[in-house]
Amino acid sequence: MSMAGNLRKVTSLGGVGGLRKVARLARRRPRVDLSHPARSPLGSSVVNCVTYRDGVRTAARGDLVDAVESVRKKGEGFVWLGLHEPTDREFAGIAELFDLHPLAVEDAVEAHQRPKLERYDETLFAVFKTVCYVEHEELTATSEVVNTGEIMVFVGKDFVITVRHGRHGSLGPLREELESDPHQLAKGPSAVLHAIADHVVDDYLTVTDSVHADIDQVETEVFAETGARVDPGRIYQLKRELLELKRAVVPLSRPLEDLATRPIRVVDPEIQAYFRDVSDHLLRAKEQIAAFDELLNSILQAHLAQVTVAQNEDMRKITAWAAIIAVPTMVCGVYGMNFDHMPELHWRYGYGMVLGVISVACLTLYRGFRRSGWL
Repeated sequence: MSMAGNLRKVTSLGGVGGLRKVARLARRRPRVDLSHPARSPLGSSVVNCVTYRDGVRTAARGDLVDAVESVRKKGEGFVWLGLHEPTDREFAGIAELFDLHPLAVEDAVEAHQRPKLERYDETLFAVFKTVCYVEHEELTATSEVVNTGEIMVFVGKDFVITVRHGRHGSLGPLREELESDPHQLAKGPSAVLHAIADHVVDDYLTVTDSVHADIDQVETEVFAETGARVDPGRIYQLKRELLELKRAVVPLSRPLEDLATRPIRVVDPEIQAYFRDVSDHLLRAKEQIAAFDELLNSILQAHLAQVTVAQNEDMRKITAWAAIIAVPTMVCGVYGMNFDHMPELHWRYGYGMVLGVISVACLTLYRGFRRSGWL
């Protein structure tokens, strides 16, 4: 069924009133930043719905259906619809209106997807993992360092639909930045897709820099000469958080490569050069993550080696003191036996001589162990 046919079908459905109501709510309320847990002050998943022509935002007239009809009738411009964690019911009318593939719709609603790029006829579906650094006063074995979310993007010839999951990664500032550059925005929906990809990858670099600071702190403490023991759980926690960051960054390489090199109908050829730049930034983030992983392995091995050395030193000290204590124990044990005929048993100076021999022997052993570093 064609786009126009789907549009007529949607406008004739009894449930289109719900779609129009959601669109009116999005148009009436001011733009909000949904970085907080609450999705929307009005209880709707729609964050914003805007029409652009020649890279310029046009005045809102009518609802979402009217905006789509106007864009398709004039054959220019596009609609950008922003959603935050929509439900199946909220997304059903939108999916019908824009003829979105059911599998892509399911992924957009359910979330928890790997970064990917899929093509469904005239529609492009991209998934990005968003990340943010969680500030903390002190890194512990249970500290959350990296928090992740998702942005799903539907790109068509005359529309962009962004579906965001998570408590961070608001696209409000990005939208304003794009609107300040009408020349770039005039290149169509693919310009929005590039801006989102660039925004997500820039966040990767920001988070890796912050994680680097945590790794430097742990490394400094491990090799500090204060004698304090470092909790290895902190190192393992950093490795776990780094793995979470790796799951967001590494799978995005293939989608960006496809966007930068393969011809795609809904992607402006001029935009492909910009995707190559984003791919270069992603490569830098991947290299940093790989380097951090190796560094954490080295720090963990160094910490375990320090623990082993400390245990060996403790064992040497215990062994040295046990050897020193063994001398008086042996002598006293011999003279503690109840025999009548023992050397020097009834000698007046025998007690003093035995104490002197014990003292000299213990002092000799102590100096020998100190000279060898055991004490």
